[in-house]
Amino acid sequence: MSQLSAEDEAELQSLLRQLLKSIKDRILGAPSIEYAEEILLHLEETDKNFHNYEFVKYLRQYVENSLGAVIEEATESCARGGHAVASGQDTLVHAVAGKTRESVEYKQMMQTLKNTMMVIVESLINKFEEDQLRKEEIHRESQHQQLNSHCNDNCSDSDSSFNQSYTFIKQEQLQVLAEKLDPSRPKEVRREALQALCGAPPSDVLSSESWSDLCRNLLAALADPNPELSDKVLQFFAKTFSSSPLNLTREIYTSLGNLMRLMNDFQKEVTTFWIRHPEKYMEEIVESTFSLLSLNSEHGSGSPGPEKALEPMHLVALLDIKATWFEKWMHAYYSRTVVFRLLQRKYKYLIAFYVFRYHLLNSNGFCPGIAQRTLYSAKELDYAYFVHSLSVLGRLLMYTNGRKLFPIKVQKRKGRSRNTFNSLSPTSLVMEVLRNLGDCTECAVECLYQTPVIETLLAPIITLLEGKQAKLSSPETTLTHIADTLARIATTERGLSLFLYERNLVLADGEGISAAHVIVQFTLRLLAKELPFIQEAATSSGVRGAFIFVCRQMYNTCEGLQVLSPYSLHEVIAAAWKKTSSLSERVPTPVPGAITDTSSQELKNIHRVVWEEALLDNLLNFAASPKGLLLFQQTGAIHECVNYMFSRFTKKLQVSRCEKFGYGVMVTQLAATAPGVVALRSSGFVQAIVVELWSALECGREDVRVVHPKSTPMDPIDRSCLKSFLSLVNLLSSPYAVWELLGQQPLPNKAEYNLREIPASITDLIDRLIAVNSDVKMHSLFNYEQSHTFGLRLLCVMCCNLDSLLLLESQYKVSDMLLQSQKDNNLDPSSDFIIDGLSVERNHILVRMSVIGGPSERRLPPRALQKGPDPYPWPMFSSYPLPECYILDLPKTIQGEQGKNSFQTWMDTCRKQYCKAMTTKSNIVSGNVVLFVSRYGRYLKLLREDSEQDLCLLMKHCQALLSQQKARLKSTLCILINTLQGDYPGHDWFLSTVFLIVAGDVERALRILLHLSTLLTSAFLWPARLHKSVHLPVEIAQSGIYPVYSCTTHYVEMLLKKEVPLVFSAFKMSGFTPSQMCLQWLGQCFWNYLDWPEICHYVSTCVVMGPDYQVYMCVAVLKHLQQEILQHTQNQDLQVFLKEEPIPGFKVSNYLEYMEGLERSYRTMVLTDMKNISQRIH
Repeated sequence: MSQLSAEDEAELQSLLRQLLKSIKDRILGAPSIEYAEEILLHLEETDKNFHNYEFVKYLRQYVENSLGAVIEEATESCARGGHAVASGQDTLVHAVAGKTRESVEYKQMMQTLKNTMMVIVESLINKFEEDQLRKEEIHRESQHQQLNSHCNDNCSDSDSSFNQSYTFIKQEQLQVLAEKLDPSRPKEVRREALQALCGAPPSDVLSSESWSDLCRNLLAALADPNPELSDKVLQFFAKTFSSSPLNLTREIYTSLGNLMRLMNDFQKEVTTFWIRHPEKYMEEIVESTFSLLSLNSEHGSGSPGPEKALEPMHLVALLDIKATWFEKWMHAYYSRTVVFRLLQRKYKYLIAFYVFRYHLLNSNGFCPGIAQRTLYSAKELDYAYFVHSLSVLGRLLMYTNGRKLFPIKVQKRKGRSRNTFNSLSPTSLVMEVLRNLGDCTECAVECLYQTPVIETLLAPIITLLEGKQAKLSSPETTLTHIADTLARIATTERGLSLFLYERNLVLADGEGISAAHVIVQFTLRLLAKELPFIQEAATSSGVRGAFIFVCRQMYNTCEGLQVLSPYSLHEVIAAAWKKTSSLSERVPTPVPGAITDTSSQELKNIHRVVWEEALLDNLLNFAASPKGLLLFQQTGAIHECVNYMFSRFTKKLQVSRCEKFGYGVMVTQLAATAPGVVALRSSGFVQAIVVELWSALECGREDVRVVHPKSTPMDPIDRSCLKSFLSLVNLLSSPYAVWELLGQQPLPNKAEYNLREIPASITDLIDRLIAVNSDVKMHSLFNYEQSHTFGLRLLCVMCCNLDSLLLLESQYKVSDMLLQSQKDNNLDPSSDFIIDGLSVERNHILVRMSVIGGPSERRLPPRALQKGPDPYPWPMFSSYPLPECYILDLPKTIQGEQGKNSFQTWMDTCRKQYCKAMTTKSNIVSGNVVLFVSRYGRYLKLLREDSEQDLCLLMKHCQALLSQQKARLKSTLCILINTLQGDYPGHDWFLSTVFLIVAGDVERALRILLHLSTLLTSAFLWPARLHKSVHLPVEIAQSGIYPVYSCTTHYVEMLLKKEVPLVFSAFKMSGFTPSQMCLQWLGQCFWNYLDWPEICHYVSTCVVMGPDYQVYMCVAVLKHLQQEILQHTQNQDLQVFLKEEPIPGFKVSNYLEYMEGLERSYRTMVLTDMKNISQRIH
């Protein structure tokens, strides 16, 4: 059956009409034609009676008759090919369907159906139009008869310009018309109702009981896309305006106002869906809006007269005073582009009118409180217009193409707005615009970070500093807003540079001075209350705190602290805190029966507490840099500030409104020093980290219904525990933290552990997760393998610091525990070890602990298994010595010769020859080098078998020498810090390095150390030498913070921010600090990180070229590792990578030219500060 007869066409047409009638309600309910088409396309999925329709049955029978033979033949063919057996029923159906669609019969059937259905549909459309015309004719006849039955009123209103007759209408008829105007009714019915309504008297319509329903339906018809309906509504409104008294036209105007509200709501929501439409759709909406808003704007640029015309912009401003619609339109690039294009081409005068309105209304000095209501005064309307204009202009200035629309010339007007405290005051609004401009980097550079802007902001401050009266109507409010703007500028790199280094920004007494100096001087005068021409309110804690906060944005950076350090701001803030704290302690105790002003006293107490916390917060931010941490420690408020930080940390509060990151960097800086770790421990911070880790590792989430079991972690450290792991790594990265938290602290090693018992200290954590040396400890863990793996990974990171490794080994014998665990993992001594995650991790740690060397001097076994028959080819062991495959056999290094000359001439010549030799024959310079104490030296066959005694003798001589230079410290802080109780707590790695350099010659090594001790370089290369030394000022010696941290690493961070900014940003994002990593490298003289020749080059470079080369060396190493640092920052394991991995490929000779460039740029600053540490070091 390929062709359809005329009878078939007639039957098919009847069946199709029947189907459409069955689904008529669903089609009429569709909001658009496209939606109706979607209903028909998905009818089989949504209609359960789909297969019962006669039209569907007919089509199914027609398909079977046309393609039955083709389907059977395709089925047999596919069955013979094995589809049904090999691939299953689904594949067979697909194969048969594919063959059928490719057949000639299928194509002929589809063409026949298409032609037939086109004829049928066209016939149905023609019949539908005929039926509609017939219905309209019948309806007009009945309406004419109905109107003739009423009494006609041919009189017209004298004020009407339409001169049209009206008919009386009953209330019941208006109710019927309101029902017919409902949006759910067909358009024909609504159009007829509108026609009847236009013929009724407006007064009857507006005064009827059905007006509310009529008004709602009229507004819906006005918004209808059908022009017939909207035109009829406009015709009705126009007649009503022209023929009704004022009390009735108010109803129409209110209705149109509601329509404006709908338009404004549409403006706000249209951005969520217009991206799904062509750009022309969006452009029409934008242009229509601008066309509406520009009504009266082209001719209204003059000064308004006594009678002001109400413009569309007034209504929009009242509905959306902060121009939220415009903010949303400007958010996305695709819509912003259209807005800018139309403003530039056709509507630029609209921007000019906005600017004019802003200047005009801002000069009038009126600031009402505008609330949502129905009656507004003329001034309130103008002020709403002003706020709206300011919001639009501020949003335009945020974008490059928006700024191209300016400048706009307007008439200058005198006057100023009054400062008020509500959110719509001109001051608050302008501050909001400035904040928005500052949040956009490109916009801030062009608009804010400019000399004239800074001069304007600082003008009243300079006036007050000069002892003159500043013209400020509200000094407290104005100064607070100025400080807020300055603080936001100082948080950015460009703004900070502008404050610190642009000395021609402002002029005081004819001398160029930078903005930073002006701000800090004003802050100091504020704190001392030494400003004569300023009111008492302007020196309140709010204003003082605001300007301290500006200074804080500068001194919490290395370069800012460098500029502000001469002012000793930390001492001034600390003094203010101590004074405020003492006042809080002297608050009188309430006496029963005494009459006191309770509310006033409570308010003062609240203000005092807030001011005290603000001072602590600002003091705490000195700890953001190494040198700042030293100054912070010297204030004596470190414990109170850390307690305050911990209280905010537990409440998960933001550091400040200008900080993007949390307290991670500050905690890491504190953990790098002994006093900082002591303060962290006493505040409860360490315990909180341990408890948080245990909760994530062992307890899991509480009170959560488990629908699906938790997946087994694929990584050694589960993602849920990674944050806690990195926090512990940051905390225990420094040997000072390990000495303070673990020194002389035995492991509990209990006979029984409660499953609910949570560790409270680092010692408890090591006992439960690392030293799992009994069945009791193993059974006390819910997730033994995961938790023990976590502990072993933490142990591995801690052992990367050689001083921490020595403490763990001497106190806890961790290597013996690991060897015993490996032995227990080998059930049969004659067979191989059981290979699992724990045994592989233990093997890695044992090799790392036992072998010393740089990237090409030792071989560490990997942690991952390999594919193939032998997944782990590296030998495991349960006793020493190590397998030979982990020890690289390197040839003995050739020793160089020594030269003799007079000191100064020799030094100059040596520097030149050193640079020449390093860039040409670097191996000759490293000729007189050897390696590690005894075992490390023997690995490379550089020391004798009995060299241990010589090293011990050298250490005794040096200890006796240094003990004579110890200062007697009497501070109470020394009692709290364990590392200040006796001798230097760590190993003297510099001494061991010198010992290997001279090939184990004790006398020669001692002579070199004695000569070096007279050089400034020894203060930085030899940390043990300055431990409680008399060569340091007492306040530095008793701080427990060494110059290598407070000076060297401070300048490393400063130079890194300028020279390698990507690396500096990576550290900040990770919560880790360059200073902490450099402290580890320098503390152990790069052992385990560089090959021995490069270690010797490091020492010789610092001795020959100067101590500042220690800073340049660290910057060069971090620059060398830039790509790896950026990659591991993304992987969130930067700390682990830097501590565990060596520095491959780094050669001092390759970076010497780079370091010389750093010397030319920064030596004056760096070396001068190094010399200022103590004038007693010669």
